[in-house]
Amino acid sequence: MDLQLANAALALDQDILQNRLLLQTEEDRRRRTGERTPRTMFCRDWFLRREEFSQYHQLMEELRREDVDLVDRLSPRIKKKDTWFQKALPPGLKVTVTLRHLATGDSYHSLMYSFTVAHNTISYMVKEVCEAIVAEYSKEVLNIPTDPDAWRSASELFNTRWQFPHAVGALDGKHVAIKKKKKGESMYFNYKRYHSIVLMALVDADYKFMWVNVGSPGSCSDAQIWNDCDLREHIFTDRIGWPQPDPLPHDDTDTPYYIIGDEAFALRTWLMKPFSRRHMDHEERIFNYRLSRARRVVENAFGILANCFSCLLTTLRHNPSTVESIVLACVCLHNVMRILYPQEQNGLIDNNSQGG
Repeated sequence: MDLQLANAALALDQDILQNRLLLQTEEDRRRRTGERTPRTMFCRDWFLRREEFSQYHQLMEELRREDVDLVDRLSPRIKKKDTWFQKALPPGLKVTVTLRHLATGDSYHSLMYSFTVAHNTISYMVKEVCEAIVAEYSKEVLNIPTDPDAWRSASELFNTRWQFPHAVGALDGKHVAIKKKKKGESMYFNYKRYHSIVLMALVDADYKFMWVNVGSPGSCSDAQIWNDCDLREHIFTDRIGWPQPDPLPHDDTDTPYYIIGDEAFALRTWLMKPFSRRHMDHEERIFNYRLSRARRVVENAFGILANCFSCLLTTLRHNPSTVESIVLACVCLHNVMRILYPQEQNGLIDNNSQGG
């Protein structure tokens, strides 16, 4: 009997050893081929109690009943089907988590405990919703004028609000800080000594973005980005209905319409910049003051944008392509709010932090 027990124990030990060798061999094979290890669990149990403890199903449910237009419009783009393994996340939850991240800049781990959604799932969710926002709203709220009458209307608004006639928009760039890559890509390192991508924008007199260019590395200057952009090419080739010169108020000499820029841009008949600060006379100082006063709308627009979406005030820990989607989504939502709630947005102008 003792001999039989000893043989059985020896056989069991041999089976355990053989299984361990098989597992080690399989793990080595996966490591060599780069194959992912199968999941030991699909979802943690506390994530399954989302409807009981998540903020979305408690406080956010009340807020969602008041304004569901955004969720309704984005649902066809982000809604998924249920599978045998799990139920798909509701589109409202995806939109809520994304907006919380954009508005506060909270990390994915912080949002995970607030909404009981895994942080790696949130990383995919934020990019998906931002791309859906851009696809749904960009053509509707980011419209560059294409006929002379629309450009003249933009110029009249500048003249009415800022007493600067024939200006159709203010142009400038803003650096959005991003996390340094592991390999340390120097092209994203800007003159302010941090890594960033550049948001270049043309803004009208009502603080709405007319045209944006996002994604250029932080090492690029504003003039370099402008010289390579499509809007400059369209103005040169007259593809966007640039208005013909006509007289200024109380004048009889034809004057071109123009975009307002700072010293970084080259002077053109369609791009106005201030006089050099050296050896200015009294009239040139008055002109520079008026131009800076009108050009401030683009700085204020950047400040309002960052005030509403605090993620832009932080160092975004995403890939540059994801940061580009986030910035474009913030710009689209900014214009949507300017259109739907202009009076509420005007209250932010006096207290905004100017972008740069």
